[in-house]
Amino acid sequence: MGQVAVLFRLMPQGVETDVRAMAEAVRTSLPEGVQVRGMQVKDIAFGLKALLVSVVMADSGGVLEATEQAFAKVPHVESVEVMEEGLL
Repeated sequence: MGQVAVLFRLMPQGVETDVRAMAEAVRTSLPEGVQVRGMQVKDIAFGLKALLVSVVMADSGGVLEATEQAFAKVPHVESVEVMEEGLL
């Protein structure tokens, strides 16, 4: 079984949300076997910023969904979207 690289975009609830604090909460919410490879704050519009999270995980059933659900439970995260996915 191989490895999968996934790029998630996490949108905060509003412009007043501390995206850096959200990033720290993301690191502690990861399911077992999922590793963060990078994080980046990206300007969207009108002061709104998104958190881009790049992770690597095993190519097995349910891990992607579990990671997406874990990110959705992070405080102040409005939505989670898979931007890119590819085999390593």
